[in-house]
Amino acid sequence: MPKTAREVPPPLELLCLNALWTLGEGNVQAVREIVGQTRPLAYTTIMTVLDRLVRKGKLRRRKVSRAFFYSPELSRDSMRQAAIRELVEGFFDGSEAALVEFLSGPATAAVETTPVRAEVEERIDTVLL
Repeated sequence: MPKTAREVPPPLELLCLNALWTLGEGNVQAVREIVGQTRPLAYTTIMTVLDRLVRKGKLRRRKVSRAFFYSPELSRDSMRQAAIRELVEGFFDGSEAALVEFLSGPATAAVETTPVRAEVEERIDTVLL
């Protein structure tokens, strides 16, 4: 069975895309600085990931002097829609209603009433005062 390309990129590519959505446009170093706040990576690793995203059509690249500048080809919202579509197709047999039911079902209610959640909410209220 041939492997189909996923619309939603893997985590490292998504980190780079998030950096570029924040920047609007940036070079490898700018992306590396943002990604490095959560995951320190080599310059060449970021460069490879950005090149891969260009080949997949998720980024545009333009050359200025000796440097490349990258910008997102897709909006953050279009990527979110693709991720939700994959979630619905993969776990809910394509039924958005099943996803909504799952999100509003008893599992959600159980999480809301746990003592840990109540303690966290109490701390939040205290901090806000």
